[in-house]
Amino acid sequence: MNRPAPVEISYENMRFLITHNPTNATLNKFTEELKKYGVTTLVRVCDATYDKAPVEKEGIHVLFAG
Repeated sequence: MNRPAPVEISYENMRFLITHNPTNATLNKFTEELKKYGVTTLVRVCDATYDKAPVEKEGIHVLFAG
């Protein structure tokens, strides 16, 4: 399945990266994409579709906004 490319939005001194929801099968590629954009905190705004431990192991904090 093709996923849409991430969209980066800047507002004042904040940056937001809007992405698709990964699965455990696509998590490695997703994490590499986050690192490419310099993501340090990931906020889940929908149901979890993946294990957050591998993302956190890469130094990215995972929060749930639900």
